[in-house]
Amino acid sequence: MSGRQVQTFHSQIAANRRRSLLLIASVFVLLAVLGLVIGYAATGVPEGGYLAVGIAVAVAAMMTSVSWFAGDSIVLAASQARQVSEHTHPQLMNVVRELSIAANIPPPQVYLIEDSAPNAFATGRDPQRASIAVTTGLLDKLDREELQGVIGHELSHVRNLDIRFALLVGVLVGSIVLLADFFLRFTFWGGGRSSGGSRSSRGGGSGGGGLMIILFIVAIVLAIVAPIAARLVQMAVSRQREYLADASAVELTRNPYGLERALLKIGGDREPLEVANRATQHLYFVNPLKKMDLRSSSLMSTHPPILERVNRLRALTGGAPLDLRALSSQSALR
Repeated sequence: MSGRQVQTFHSQIAANRRRSLLLIASVFVLLAVLGLVIGYAATGVPEGGYLAVGIAVAVAAMMTSVSWFAGDSIVLAASQARQVSEHTHPQLMNVVRELSIAANIPPPQVYLIEDSAPNAFATGRDPQRASIAVTTGLLDKLDREELQGVIGHELSHVRNLDIRFALLVGVLVGSIVLLADFFLRFTFWGGGRSSGGSRSSRGGGSGGGGLMIILFIVAIVLAIVAPIAARLVQMAVSRQREYLADASAVELTRNPYGLERALLKIGGDREPLEVANRATQHLYFVNPLKKMDLRSSSLMSTHPPILERVNRLRALTGGAPLDLRALSSQSALR
């Protein structure tokens, strides 16, 4: 018997949930540290740092409110999605309803995107106010089992509150970018130089002035590096939630093979999704913008490599992992 350990979907779900929470906490800490250092460096007093943290949190709260109440409508409108019903697409609605029962959530509203590239996404803020959008290409190119795998994946995003995670992380990252950009513009316009003398006097002579100069340089470096780091964390959160949704989809469908075939088929499709953009790419079942080799990965990628996702599914059943030779022999990947 093989010594390779077989993972369960419960262990994958638990591990990915822990990683996601740690990543989101790191973004929040980064926002607080950036606000504190920038406020202290700009004003020369600790109270200025506390004020900057408060402002950053207030901006994040305002952005969250806008996204909370209107984010899903904006995404669906930008994707040119139209709502469908039982009469127009009975099989799709049947799959959504049966898997919603399995997930113990209300059936979401279902939308269709007129595009031949196979893909799908979920949006909303909670299971009671969720929507799923699929492309016509997904319905045309996948069989029922494969469609169940994709819908199970998207419903898992809804049930696991990944749609809310994406909202929260996106707002925190956006707040970091806004704060860093404001400070860099403030520095460029001379705000840092004009108050340098007063900061030196408050700092207690040359020693205090030297400390403030060092702090100001640290603030500039952090303002440049923090948005990049935050984006990397956002991408990592997205990738971890994709693994989590794959494992949860297996729980709902009791069939890892349909999802595995759907991943290989969609990953091998080279048609571009015309309505997708950089603001919405992280929502989709697979990355709709960058058609990369299925083994490839990138720190800035919103999705894990499809080969890695497939091999994690195969680990659930004790199957041997696929390699390049096995992939090249499958017509779906040509």
